[in-house]
Amino acid sequence: MGKLKDRAGEILAGVLRDGATVAVGGFGLSGIPADLIEAVRETGARNLTVVSNNMGVDGKGLGILLESGQVRKVVASYVGENKLFAQQYLAGELEVEFVPQGTLAERLRAGGAGIPAFYTRTGVGTVVAEGKPHESFDGELYVQERGIVADVALVHAHTADTEGNLVYRYTARNFNPVVATAGRVTIAEAEVIVAPGEIDPNHIITPGVFVQHLVQARPRVKDIEQRTVRPRPVSAHV
Repeated sequence: MGKLKDRAGEILAGVLRDGATVAVGGFGLSGIPADLIEAVRETGARNLTVVSNNMGVDGKGLGILLESGQVRKVVASYVGENKLFAQQYLAGELEVEFVPQGTLAERLRAGGAGIPAFYTRTGVGTVVAEGKPHESFDGELYVQERGIVADVALVHAHTADTEGNLVYRYTARNFNPVVATAGRVTIAEAEVIVAPGEIDPNHIITPGVFVQHLVQARPRVKDIEQRTVRPRPVSAHV
């Protein structure tokens, strides 16, 4: 059976269960698998643990899963753009595990590489290190962090071939590659899908061996979290 499928909802209905851990690529609203996130909402799966750099904004990105009440726990490094997130957290409806951004990326990479744990100096002496094993190396204290392996990983690529080889663009390259390797089942959406052999092997970022399912991403306007502009200066020559 080929990796390219017609409907994301059918794929997720077969692999996503209540209580699952879902790792999601993207950075802010850049490079998020928007179609796949919407498909998760349609499954109705609940009590999900979501691992992502952030939780989108109100009404967009992963924010729609907060609105639908499907998320029980969030593992993230930044959540400052989402008011509903704050409300649910302060009301005790949402469990949150804050992780330094570099540590989060490395935990996902480690999970994908089969590394169960590693040591880092980041977070030592702060609340993020409380209750975790510590060890001294070369006279410095380090904290142990566990690798993350998700039940399902969702990523967005710019280009893919039907074998699941993926190429990302710009900001989408930040978290999508490590998320793609960290899933027991990885589902990718891609803006452009080509035949095998049409992507230069030197340009492939995620090899298809890590991707179990692939869908065509729908054309859509790419949202910006905060659009900040200023008037153009009036030219003295006008």
